[in-house]
Amino acid sequence: MGDRDGIFAGSDPFTIARQWLDTAREIEPTDPNAIALATVDATGLPNVRMVLLKEIEPEAFVFYTNYESIKAQEIEESGKAAFVLHWKSLARQIRVRGLVDREDGPIADEYYKSRSLKSRLGAWASRQSQPLSSRAALMAEVAKVTVQKGADPGRPPFWGGFRIVPLEIEFWSDGAFRLHDRFRWSRETTDRPWEITRLNP
Repeated sequence: MGDRDGIFAGSDPFTIARQWLDTAREIEPTDPNAIALATVDATGLPNVRMVLLKEIEPEAFVFYTNYESIKAQEIEESGKAAFVLHWKSLARQIRVRGLVDREDGPIADEYYKSRSLKSRLGAWASRQSQPLSSRAALMAEVAKVTVQKGADPGRPPFWGGFRIVPLEIEFWSDGAFRLHDRFRWSRETTDRPWEITRLNP
């Protein structure tokens, strides 16, 4: 792949993804780590929503959520998810499709402790994706949880991370006259080597 140079250069797609995210952090005004996360329900109907990517590990992408949420339920049922990172300021995007497992051990505990107290209490108070009678009812639940859990609440058993291990990663960058640059890294299983293909725009 002789022309895979510049921002596309490298032998590790996770390193490239981290480099792109680091660049975005310097100029993207809000939430450069926001991803549009796609899942499907039991009938195959897609769902997509914005969540925050919290880490790019050596072999996976990690985000955190309520395990009782719709997205978590759909992930648990299918074991699969996809997302896109898009930076308008950079005119770049990264698309990922892969297999998902939970991160609900010490790493999740550590991340939960790093969050602000209000965010930790909010995780306890919110029954994510469930009907809510009013904002006042939610705030009353937050007040109740604050009294119960105190100033250092532990991680709820229904809250933690998901690790997406990709089978496909695509790096896309805007090109003149809509002749964009696209490189797809793909593999049949997570223990196979990557195949890299330049795609038509």
